[in-house]
Amino acid sequence: MSEIGTALLSVYDKTGLVEFAGALADRGVRLVSTGGTARHLVDAGIEVVQIEDFTGSPEMLGGRVKTLHPHVFGGILARRDSTAQMTELDEANLAAIDLVVVNLYPFEATIADPDHRLLDALEQIDIGGVSLIRAAYKNFAGSAVVVDPADYSEVVGSLDGPLPLSRRLRWAQKAVAHTAAYEAAICNYLTALDEEQVDLEGETPRRPHPDHLAMTFTHAQSLRYGENPHQPAAFYAAAGARAGLAAGEQLQGKELSFNNYLDTDAAWQLAWALPVPGAVIIKHANPCGAGRADTLADAYRRARATDSQSAFGGIVGVNAPVDEATAEEIASTFIEVVVAPSFSPRAREVLQAKANLRVIELGEPSRQVRSSPELRWIAGGALLQARDFGAEEHWEIVSERQPSDQQNADLLFLWSIIPAVKSNAIVIGRAGQLLGVGAGQMSRVDSCKFAAWKATEAGHELAGSAAASDAFFPFADGVETLAAAGVTAIVQPGGSKRDAEVIEAANRLGLVLVHTGARHFRH
Repeated sequence: MSEIGTALLSVYDKTGLVEFAGALADRGVRLVSTGGTARHLVDAGIEVVQIEDFTGSPEMLGGRVKTLHPHVFGGILARRDSTAQMTELDEANLAAIDLVVVNLYPFEATIADPDHRLLDALEQIDIGGVSLIRAAYKNFAGSAVVVDPADYSEVVGSLDGPLPLSRRLRWAQKAVAHTAAYEAAICNYLTALDEEQVDLEGETPRRPHPDHLAMTFTHAQSLRYGENPHQPAAFYAAAGARAGLAAGEQLQGKELSFNNYLDTDAAWQLAWALPVPGAVIIKHANPCGAGRADTLADAYRRARATDSQSAFGGIVGVNAPVDEATAEEIASTFIEVVVAPSFSPRAREVLQAKANLRVIELGEPSRQVRSSPELRWIAGGALLQARDFGAEEHWEIVSERQPSDQQNADLLFLWSIIPAVKSNAIVIGRAGQLLGVGAGQMSRVDSCKFAAWKATEAGHELAGSAAASDAFFPFADGVETLAAAGVTAIVQPGGSKRDAEVIEAANRLGLVLVHTGARHFRH
């Protein structure tokens, strides 16, 4: 394996570049560089060979064409184990390029600007950089490729001898992923453009869904198994993910399982749908507890009291920093995972006594997570939709009875929970506490019965409580069942052919009934 004699440096992200290039030069590596990268190094006092001097051809088209030259690609692609190819390189008086250090234009950052022009986006489509990377990873055994500044120190530490093939392959793997994510972003952008309204100098409208959806993921963790022990599984993070579980920090505890990931994500998303401070407990993808209060500890107590039996072994999500009092409450229950924006030092000390408890710090949900689509796999394809973080709703009181301030607060609280419950979904609550959940029943009236039964089994008094339904009541029997249990106020989307019958039943029973005009199914 040949040592590094010549390195080509052409990067947009110049993090650590000067120190890296200086270390290469100190070890006798000849540096070839392009455009802004070369100027950056020369200004730092590092000697480089300009790309036009290396190729014998000047840059063209304002820098659009500079590395696309046989001298460059011949030097990268020549197989070092082929006498014929190396002889051909010598006869053409071309130098082998032993190291390619490249990263790409900021295409995604450019299109994230709502005021960008189509021309701005097109200018950030890197041609030479992608070609250099691809050529180098094709011939990684002879021309090492580095796209991540975090690897610079490892490169420098490897210069005293031949680079192991394993290390070259690892860098090549990162290079493949780098270009794949870059091409995916371009594909999703260009194939979503409305070809009937193209405006190079202005904004070209984009359709909500591209014609071709390209996504890349990075292996983050192999799991013991999937939903069941006979199912192999792994966790893959979306390329470039900077928020959510992919970017969170696990502070203690065992590794998350497949089901832990699903439930923790559900807990985190529902927690942030509640008023602050709020707490939720998730069990098998459904909330079995939710509460809000003046303190986080009281909010958690209310969430646990919803159904203390089901809370055993649950997943806790909160939307405020965990303090010592809250940590003590959590530690008093057997909990699998707790996820929060942050934990105080004293809270950390309390939770550390539970060695197996998984403690995850996620910060607050970012715009990236809230605007990211939800993708679900089916046989032969995928379904894509916007996440259900609410809809344009027009609350309308359709009953004769008007809600009190407390009933209004209860209905809003329950309506924030209902999108997280599997359909058909009914939730009952009062005064900032979820009392009963009817989830996943095939009949809506059965969900009503189940929610009331669960609340009663947990010892809750339902007189004067409120309820929410994720979709309209197809018959009056649902509101009749809830009223019989003690519910006095109900919020639902409305829109049934029998709305008039349902409203009549609510008036007959003296209920408050509110329509929102928005459904919140969750399958």
